[in-house]
Amino acid sequence: MVAELEPSVGRLLERHLAAARPWFPHAFVPWSDATDFDGPLGGTPWSPEQSVLPQAVQDALVVNLLTEDNLPSYHLELAGVAGLRGSWGEWVHRWTAEEGRHAEALRAYLHARRAVDPVRLEQERMRHVGIGHHTGQPTALHVIAYTTVQELATREAHRNTGRLCGDPLGEQLMAKIAADENLHMLFYRDLYADALQVAPDAAVAALADVICGFSMPGSAIPGFRRRSLRIAKAGIYNLDIHRRQVVLPLLRHLGIMNLPDLGPEGDQAQHRIASHLEHLSATAERFQALFTQKAGTPVTD
Repeated sequence: MVAELEPSVGRLLERHLAAARPWFPHAFVPWSDATDFDGPLGGTPWSPEQSVLPQAVQDALVVNLLTEDNLPSYHLELAGVAGLRGSWGEWVHRWTAEEGRHAEALRAYLHARRAVDPVRLEQERMRHVGIGHHTGQPTALHVIAYTTVQELATREAHRNTGRLCGDPLGEQLMAKIAADENLHMLFYRDLYADALQVAPDAAVAALADVICGFSMPGSAIPGFRRRSLRIAKAGIYNLDIHRRQVVLPLLRHLGIMNLPDLGPEGDQAQHRIASHLEHLSATAERFQALFTQKAGTPVTD
């Protein structure tokens, strides 16, 4: 499948390069507001009251950053599947370069704003990156399908974090990162669409596996469950957003549920997806009712 999709990768890479607009992380960091921390520079230690960001936004920014920090693992997995020759190699390197500036910009912004505990952030980075990440996807089709879903999910998480941060500069930064993720999603989504033409049954089955077992790459971050609950409660990213703004738009755009002439594998995969959508809807409603019932009750560390 990797070799069969090589022409598609080349075409989509050219489209991506034509659409991408350069931006520079240093331009979105409030350097003039920054002050020295304690340590060799003898500055002021961090304390919670220094952060003006809502707790859920702090959580989202940390999860987003630590997720981006694991880029070496994502590069390794994608390179292992696609190789580093030809158009595939060009894309893997370009994607890695664009993703790399996200962590650079987010960390500098958080430090300059004194938005989160820098010591804890570094300790968590060491733990998270030290473990690494592997999606466990068994085939190239699965990797393409997973990355399609993940890039769209990440775009939504970044956008919503920016909208709720209450800081115009932070919102601009998150919009820039989200724009990158959107272009990456378009690349993988349309690559998956081409794979769907080559091997429809296997492609639908791979997407069903991904959708039904999906988890964000940051789920291994220390304290992820507590943070994810606060993030969900704030409306930054939750099951309802995942269903309405990620899964359903992808299924509609790709026409997955209306594909004709599928074999038994593809037909079964469509039924699995339909069943999972019902499960997502019911679970999202239960969580929303719980959040409404417990409005004002903090989710503590």
